[in-house]
Amino acid sequence: MKVFAILAIAATCASAQRKCGSTNPPAELKVEATTEPTDDLVERSARRAKYTVDTYVHVITTQNKSNLYPRSMVQEQMRVMNEAYASSRIAFNTKSIDYTVNDRYASASYETPEELEYKTLLHKGGYDDLNLYFLSDLGDGLLGFCYFPEKKPTATQLMLDGCVNLAGSMPGGETRNYNLGATAVHEAGHWFGLFHTFQDDGKGCAGKGDYVADTPAQLNATAGCPTVNPDTCPKNKGVDPIHNWMDYSTDICMTEFSFLQSLRMRVMYATRRRPNRDRKV
Repeated sequence: MKVFAILAIAATCASAQRKCGSTNPPAELKVEATTEPTDDLVERSARRAKYTVDTYVHVITTQNKSNLYPRSMVQEQMRVMNEAYASSRIAFNTKSIDYTVNDRYASASYETPEELEYKTLLHKGGYDDLNLYFLSDLGDGLLGFCYFPEKKPTATQLMLDGCVNLAGSMPGGETRNYNLGATAVHEAGHWFGLFHTFQDDGKGCAGKGDYVADTPAQLNATAGCPTVNPDTCPKNKGVDPIHNWMDYSTDICMTEFSFLQSLRMRVMYATRRRPNRDRKV
């Protein structure tokens, strides 16, 4: 669609089908979402830059599932992440992998006391470091949720930052159709400032959508992995980007970020996350 933007809220993804819903953004961020970046120096730098993101992985399971997600599965997940982001010139350096067995934490959903509790215990690094949480029984039937980058994160936002995923979505996990590692790739896209490719601003195909100029207009999320790309906005250029990591296709269908999505991620990392790198929880 068009225009650079970033909203500082959580996005959630559900597992029956890959469904995600974002909280209505604050009014001031809606204004920012309609503004092109004006700092040419930042944009030029981001075009050339390559970023390596220190990543801390936390696996939280119930007692009954404590042996289902070995380190080899986590390592394969990180391999998938690095492969998916390579063309965007973003890499992930796994700093640590830890395990917590706690039935209450393992089934927590987002915006719950349990979420804040386990993140207070486990969160590591600064605002430019990625914390990935994999919960064996993530609540509300969710596949995952993540937090968009803030310009000036509060102490609570620093603590909650990161992406939470259903552990069974890791490569080789038990979540059918969603067990090739695409969920963590998708959620990390939100962490870097990407919206869904079919983002709705209330104006349908005539709206700004995901505010990225080189992703075609898309009215509805994709279900499954169609053999022929649907065209939910036939009067607009292009067909639905069913292979984009920020759609809702099944894992096997997801393969790409667009050029301008990649640029936005680098710009958002440079302007939102790196300036807050020394702000630790």
